[in-house]
Amino acid sequence: MIQNVVLDTGPLVAFLDASEENHTFAVDQFREIRPPFYTCEPVIAEACYLLRRQPRAIDQIQRFLRAQLLSLSFSLKMEAEAVFNLMRKYRNVPMSLADACLVVLVEKITDSRLFTLDADFRIYRTSKGKSIRTLSPG
Repeated sequence: MIQNVVLDTGPLVAFLDASEENHTFAVDQFREIRPPFYTCEPVIAEACYLLRRQPRAIDQIQRFLRAQLLSLSFSLKMEAEAVFNLMRKYRNVPMSLADACLVVLVEKITDSRLFTLDADFRIYRTSKGKSIRTLSPG
């Protein structure tokens, strides 16, 4: 079992929406990961927006939060300086608020991996210049 996984929007949406291209990949990975999945409010906001026409998927996100399968231990208030520094550094990509929060979160969780479908995380580096370990297709 894989543990200490930080969860991005893409895999969450793909898991909950069977019509998504990476649905099977997401389902297979979720079976191998030991909860909780660490994430942040911007990821939940993005997922709810993308799934807005699928009320059952939104309800499932709420159930995941209630059951503490999704851990929202990240505080933008506490990490704003680091988050906005990353967004400035990667403004040419451009880096979203959610992506910046996830990079900071990956640094905070010991021996973590980021579960993502976003290739931009191959470009992003931690504050110490390290690449981000990911679980991603291909």
